[in-house]
Amino acid sequence: MPGPVLHLGATVLCSHGGTATPTAPFPRVTVSGQPVVTLASPYVIAGCPFVTPSGNGPCVTAQYVTSAARVFAGGAPVLLQDSMAVCAPTGTPTLNLVVQPRVIGS
Repeated sequence: MPGPVLHLGATVLCSHGGTATPTAPFPRVTVSGQPVVTLASPYVIAGCPFVTPSGNGPCVTAQYVTSAARVFAGGAPVLLQDSMAVCAPTGTPTLNLVVQPRVIGS
């Protein structure tokens, strides 16, 4: 489904409110002056408050599992606002909250 392309400046959170940041955005393609993020880029999560007695938390990393089907940067599909990610070690999704509105991918 078409949607706005994720970029380095997008606001992405884990389900518990920790801030997710891409570790390897693709610098050769930019939108709104920021590098786009591809499916190949893992995310690191800072500030996740989730803690359980069993030791399953807090969220530390996230990896996207869905992306654009027809838009690529450097041979890897770009991430869209509706792309889904799984956080480790909790297995919860991320929330793609604020993205640039001008470039749409599918």
